[in-house]
Amino acid sequence: EREREVVAQRDFFFFLLSSFFLGDTILCVLVLGWAVAMASLQPWLLCSSVSPTWNPHSHPHIPSRRQVPSCIRIGAPTSSRKLSAVALSCLVTHPQSSVSLAPEDGFPKILLQVQGLKAVVAGSGNEILQGIDLIIREGEIHAIMGKNGSGKSTFSKVLVGHPDYEVTEGTAIFKGENLFEKEPEERSHAGLFMSFQSPVEVPGVSNMDFLRMACNARRAALGLPELAPLEFYGFLSPKLSALNMDPVFLNRNVNEGFSGGEKKRNEILQLAVLEADLAMLDEIDSGLDIDALRDVANAINGLLRPNNAILMITHYQRLLEFIEPNYVHIMENGRIIKTADASLAKRLEAGGYGAICGSG
Repeated sequence: EREREVVAQRDFFFFLLSSFFLGDTILCVLVLGWAVAMASLQPWLLCSSVSPTWNPHSHPHIPSRRQVPSCIRIGAPTSSRKLSAVALSCLVTHPQSSVSLAPEDGFPKILLQVQGLKAVVAGSGNEILQGIDLIIREGEIHAIMGKNGSGKSTFSKVLVGHPDYEVTEGTAIFKGENLFEKEPEERSHAGLFMSFQSPVEVPGVSNMDFLRMACNARRAALGLPELAPLEFYGFLSPKLSALNMDPVFLNRNVNEGFSGGEKKRNEILQLAVLEADLAMLDEIDSGLDIDALRDVANAINGLLRPNNAILMITHYQRLLEFIEPNYVHIMENGRIIKTADASLAKRLEAGGYGAICGSG
């Protein structure tokens, strides 16, 4: 920003100097008048702030861009994945506010917008989700943490259309379309992916066949031609290498006889093949030793693009040391009660949920 100011001042000086030499007195007077006016207005332009009006399309739990003084916003890189100091101070001051960065020019598009989501267990009517508000933009990494039974896994299952849960209230808009009007397979074809805590075994179906069928179904939904077996193997090979997976896994039945770590690697391989727009990873770190965790984390980081996003569900800070999130959300009793940057996870590890939830 400072470099841009220096360049602008230099260009203005040469422009003014050339005007003098050329004898264009009227132009010089006009330019000097403009400079004086801007100099007198600069403090007001840089330090004024807009009244803190709530924006219904804003990012839950993150202060609205319109609420941040413009002296903080001027020149801020729009592609930055980090929160500003003022934004973080607002998080501390208003940790449970339901507003955030509005979709404005220069900001990433909203990929998923969830508002007032409530859901119950099918059959029993036991309410698990009691009003979830969340916005995920392209290029972002979010992490949800919380005690057992807080509704973390239920939230992700509801989004993918798990039949054990029924939505009773609220909306979920994914890429501009109502997610709850789609069948589970349609949600997958649209670019939604979920990695389960305990991946199921599929006897009689080889990994190779399963991955190719899933990949071609996704490509068909995108209007792309199918990949023949040899083409698909060429497409798959670098993804195997990124996960340090032996190609022999392709000949084995899906997850049959796999260790916990092998199942998790296989889940990320599926994600890499499907090239999903939003990946929801439910405790992907469970059952992984440190080397396997590093491989999986490296593969996940390599899959992040400017137009996709990741939502991780985890209990532990160690995963976030390898995959640094933009936002960490704390869930309690079916609600997101607190949001901040990655430092929130460190505070949680140091003081526990009592210290975090009791601090406002």
